[in-house]
Formats: sequence, C-alpha cells, structure tokens
Amino acid sequence: MHTIRPVHFSPDAATAQVPQSDLNPIVGGRVELQLLTTLKCNLKCSYCSLGVGEVLGSQVHVAYDIEQLSAFVDKHLQGKEVYVTFYGGEPTLNQPLMMEVMRRFPRFRFQLQTNATLIDNLPHWVLGRLSNVLASIDGGEAITDGYRGRGIYRQVIKNLKEVREQIGGSVTARVTWSNPDTSFEELDKLVSEDSPFDYLYWQFVADEMYADDSMAKRQAVLVQLIDKFFSRTDVLYPLIPLMGMVRNKLFPARAQELYAGRAQCRVSTHLLNVMPSGEIYPCPDMLYDPAMKMGDIQSNWLKKSPLQPTSAMPCEGCEAYAWCRGNCMKNMHVGYVLQDTRYRVNVVEPICELIRFMGREIDKRQPQAWFEQATLPVRRQVMECEVYEYVEIMP
Repeated sequence: MHTIRPVHFSPDAATAQVPQSDLNPIVGGRVELQLLTTLKCNLKCSYCSLGVGEVLGSQVHVAYDIEQLSAFVDKHLQGKEVYVTFYGGEPTLNQPLMMEVMRRFPRFRFQLQTNATLIDNLPHWVLGRLSNVLASIDGGEAITDGYRGRGIYRQVIKNLKEVREQIGGSVTARVTWSNPDTSFEELDKLVSEDSPFDYLYWQFVADEMYADDSMAKRQAVLVQLIDKFFSRTDVLYPLIPLMGMVRNKLFPARAQELYAGRAQCRVSTHLLNVMPSGEIYPCPDMLYDPAMKMGDIQSNWLKKSPLQPTSAMPCEGCEAYAWCRGNCMKNMHVGYVLQDTRYRVNVVEPICELIRFMGREIDKRQPQAWFEQATLPVRRQVMECEVYEYVEIMP
C-alpha cells in the first residue's frame, strides 16, 4: 500500500476537474474492479495508508450483496474485460465474498493483494483461479519485521512456498520502498532461484523519507538493479518497474494504448475501488475524501473519476513524460492541484526525480541494442507481462 499523510481537501477543487462532457465513466475496454472485502487487518503496519482518515477498521462487513454487484456489472461494465483485485484491509479475512464473486463471475480474471500471512488458509480452487498474487513485503527480514511485526518476513516466505504450486498464475513481491537503507541484496534475494516470487514490484513510499542522503542511497541501489537487468539477454531479471520503463521507452504507444494517454496508475480511466459499504473511489489511498466518490454499488451509479490530469500538473514538460505518463495521480493532485507545498517538495518531487534518474540510467545501457539481442521469451515478457495490468508500472 502507498503511504500518505493527512491532507485538507477542497471538494470544489476536486469536483471541478470532472469532464462533464465525457459520458462514459470507463475509458477503454478494460476495468479493474478492486473489491475491498473488509477494512479490517490482522497486522498493524506502521505506514498503512488506510490509517489516514481513520479508514482502517472502519468497515468490517460488506453492505452490498452479490445481486447488487451483478446488477452494477450488468449496467456499467457490460462488454468490458473485467479483472477483479481482492483488496483490504486484509482481503483473506473475508473468504466467503472472494469465493462468491469467483463463482458468480467465472469469466473474470482475479488478483489477490495480501500480506500473505493467511494465504495458506485459502481453498486450493481459489488459489488456482488467481492470475496474480501481490504479496506485501518490505525488502529484507529486518526491515519487513520492523514495519510489520516480528517474524512476519519468514511467515510470508514460508506460506508462499507452501501454496506456490497451487496458485494458477504469478506471484509478485509488492515492496513499499520506505527505508533508505534497503539494499540491493535484499531486493535481489526476493527474485532469487529459491524465492517463491516470480516478479518484484516496488513503489517509492509516498511519505517524507527523502531527506539527507536517502536519495543518494536509493540511487546507488537503483544503479545496481539496472546493471543486473541489462547484464543478460537470455534470462529476464523480473523487476516490473524496469521492465515497464524499457517497454515504454522502446514502444511508447504501449504507454498510451490501454490508458488513452492518461496516467498509468489507472485511476483516471478504469480503476474502481469498491468499499465494503459499496461506495466507489478511483484511488485506494483517497478513500477518506468524500470529493473523490465516483459511484455506489447499492444505488447502482457511476461517474467519471475526479482524478484527472490538469494543466496545474507539470508532467507534460517533463523529460520522462513520454514513458512515465504522469505516474501517481494522487501525488500529482495533492502536490499541484491542492497546492500542498510541503507534500510536493518532500514527497512528489523526490519521487519524480528518482523516476527520471532511472530513465537516464536505463538510457546509458542502450536498451534498444539490449532488446535486439534478447531472446524471444525475454522480449515477450517485457512486452506483454500480465502484471503490468495490476500495478502502476512507474514506481
């Protein structure tokens, strides 16, 4: 999960951005229906974004039923390719909803975003239906346990190894890169041969963690990761942010085709976060802001996401825009539309600089020449990895 600190929102500023002339709330032919099965969690991670606005634990039971969800799908998502992400809180605390949705919508794709401490309790057939599991882990053992609790790192690895063969699709390490002392070795270990993870995805923490030498520390690790990525053409180093950046740089149309040229975090186009109450929001980090509400399952209505690119955001003038496409729309909105100067200076601008740094380092290693030498299996993974559809790609 992302990390955010409290921000005072102006409903008028947010709702004024909704394009009134655009009648279709969903842009394109795909929808990610992110169902928050509960806002309860069995862990107390120190950086949890749902802690903002007292969201965490505020809704334990799902207020809508499967018939209401089906009616919403029939009315608003008909003809779309739908993939469901079970989210929380900790989504596995509400197994009955997960199973009911899987049975009712057998043609949908399914992803689970989980802390993986309870994943070994899921039925085999449920695990077999998952196209991807995003398992939260924070790097190495000491850092993970420091944020999540003693023994959590080993429990997550143990559980995933036990169920790995039962999971129908891929398993992705979902890292919130919070600690500037996170090392190359810690991240590299997550995709080693004896790891249960197929891919590593990280996101730079959206919190004030970039002061002093923390930027230089992160950049040093990024150089090592990028060096290893380009060291071989016969085997892919499966780091989603690097894969996505290389793809977008070499084939910029791919950065636009699924998102109509808008932000790849999907909140402007086709990401629907359904609260246990049935209320729908575009961004899982802004569930506490009433101005962000864009629909409701029980009342069966949906409108355009209020999180849209605006002229207040400096993205189009950035060197990374062609392949980044605006990164995190929540960060851009808070930093530039709501003009939260402290958040912009201490969070948004450092993250953008890290992304630009990655782009420059990738260019130094001649990605075009690397891709031309890559084997067909490596090329296919870079071009078509399914995990791209479940994460923001840009970290």
